[in-house]
Amino acid sequence: MKKAMINYKDLMVLGFKEHQARNIIHQAKINLVNRGLGLYNGKRIGVVPIQAVEDIIGFSLSSSENDNNG
Repeated sequence: MKKAMINYKDLMVLGFKEHQARNIIHQAKINLVNRGLGLYNGKRIGVVPIQAVEDIIGFSLSSSENDNNG
């Protein structure tokens, strides 16, 4: 089972600086709220779906997990 959510610490492990990782999560939350998902409007919500982050950064974060499919 693959992880469907991501936080800023996960992005830091992938090589992003802390400020940049926090900004990506923040922008993802704004995008999700604009799509009608009011749950992400809270300050204390620190995880977002991986797909929301992938839409911002422009590449897939789960490509290494998909390499085993063929």
